[in-house]
Amino acid sequence: MIYYVEDDTNIRDLVIYVLGQMEFEVKGFPDAECFYAALTEELPELIILDIMLPGEDGLSILSKLKNREDTADIPVIMLTAKGAEYDKVRGLDGGADDYIAKPFGMMEFVSRVKAVLRRSKKEFTPAEEPKASNICFGNVHMDLQQHTIFVDKTEIKLTLKEYQLLQCLLEEPGKVFTRDELLEKVWGYDSLGGTRTVDVHIQTLRQKLGTGADIILTVRGVGYKVGSQKTE
Repeated sequence: MIYYVEDDTNIRDLVIYVLGQMEFEVKGFPDAECFYAALTEELPELIILDIMLPGEDGLSILSKLKNREDTADIPVIMLTAKGAEYDKVRGLDGGADDYIAKPFGMMEFVSRVKAVLRRSKKEFTPAEEPKASNICFGNVHMDLQQHTIFVDKTEIKLTLKEYQLLQCLLEEPGKVFTRDELLEKVWGYDSLGGTRTVDVHIQTLRQKLGTGADIILTVRGVGYKVGSQKTE
């Protein structure tokens, strides 16, 4: 079951129809009140939230979902206005699994929905299974069993995707990952013009790591890697 919160009736009906043709079961809601009422009856496998809603907006709904025990692990896709970079960062930082900018093509939309659902049904697995329960690089320490990150002795709170992205980079220090490779490994889909998702996550990840951010290097025109020297 997919829940879709969208106040524009035409968009909501179109999305429900298209996903229905792909054999997804979808319920649409025009506002937060109707959505919350539905949650008391059935929990969905995926929630799609428009940010601009009458009354309570999508970011506020996202925050409440991630702070509820019964909904915290349900994947969420946020729909944002084109170019609303601040909203994208807030959504991703708040625990959203992906964002899609309006207007969007239906083929891309369906692909992103499938990818998030596919990722939610299995644990994140890097290219090779980790040989140890801890990964350390510089002053960044990752405990794979406890699912924690420390910079020096300070614990850093990351969203699931930020954690998975950092784990992917730390597992193979020195290896340069393209944005497409990171999208496939962490989000489970190809670019479809969506490589900005990686850039936004790298940006927020660096901000949270603080003094540990220097280990994430940008390789111009290619992508990202973990290393001790900058690549020009």
